[in-house]
Amino acid sequence: MLIVIGLGNPGKEYQRTRHNVGFDVIDVLAEKQGIALTKIAMHGLIGEGFCGGEKLVLVKPQTFMNLSGQCVSEIVSWYKPPMDRLLLVYDDIDLPLGKVRMRASGSAGTHNGMRSVIGLLGRQDFPRLRVGVGKKPEGWELVDWVLSHYQTPEERKTQFDAFLHAADAVEDMLKNGLESAMRLANAPV
Repeated sequence: MLIVIGLGNPGKEYQRTRHNVGFDVIDVLAEKQGIALTKIAMHGLIGEGFCGGEKLVLVKPQTFMNLSGQCVSEIVSWYKPPMDRLLLVYDDIDLPLGKVRMRASGSAGTHNGMRSVIGLLGRQDFPRLRVGVGKKPEGWELVDWVLSHYQTPEERKTQFDAFLHAADAVEDMLKNGLESAMRLANAPV
């Protein structure tokens, strides 16, 4: 089993914003795998299916970003996955727009959603897949930047390509393991 939780904010006003990268990657995965996210439980929108004979659970927390740990901790308590089979997907302002990075573990960095997750799980030894949204421009407040929409068709295409690349890495993780997925995710595109 692999549980993939994409961090974001619920609500139409947050769709396709930089902070909702996790939701966007989950949407791409759900479409590619034919998984409908229809179950509402544990403060999340959940879909279950199979990929290559292995159970795949996709989750979009329905708390706001800064409370993401509430959903994640409930999902972990219910499904009881080994920590290396829990993958968090989220935005990263320290990566250039469209850059994808996967790591086996790590700190929350500057990401409040991940701070919430690590705080409630009491550990940080689980994989994470980060998609770059770029640094905030001068004169912007950070909250305004991460809640902004992509400005140009080129930005939208760059990000959609990153979502596809991230989804490919998740599928590779299911089939070939974390090390293989990290090589794929971290390779220049």
